Amino acid sequence: MSTLTWSSELDTGISEIDQQHKQIMVLINRLQDARDSGDREGILAVVNDLVDYTVSHLDFEESMLEKVQYEFLGGHKKVHTLLVRNVTGIQQRIQTGEDVVHELHSLLHRWLFNHILHDDAAYVRVVRPKAQELVEDKAEGGWLSRALGSFFRKATA
Repeated sequence: MSTLTWSSELDTGISEIDQQHKQIMVLINRLQDARDSGDREGILAVVNDLVDYTVSHLDFEESMLEKVQYEFLGGHKKVHTLLVRNVTGIQQRIQTGEDVVHELHSLLHRWLFNHILHDDAAYVRVVRPKAQELVEDKAEGGWLSRALGSFFRKATA
């Protein structure tokens, strides 16, 4: 499978969200590298990092959408819940020794592009002005620092 690369069509215009999407892409590429190397321990480590970071990103995004009162948050959360269920199910299968890394890679690859270009694009025009204010406020104790500390504690530890 080819290496994923970021393109400008994936930009939401919300800096923190774009940065997190790029990090997910980096982790998906690391998963492919670990699979290509055949390093079982490396694969497990990357899978765990990828799942933790993806879940943290989804929680962060939902918190941001809630804060800016996105009217279709309920539907957006349902899409996230389905992905988390699928990804954690595959993660458990990998941990028990099944060779389904390709399935996880393929799912996340397809999902990332489709989610950004469709689901996230649906909220961008509506929430970008409010959300950008939230993510640009770097003050300690501000929404961004609290959200990053809350949702990415495990993923960055």
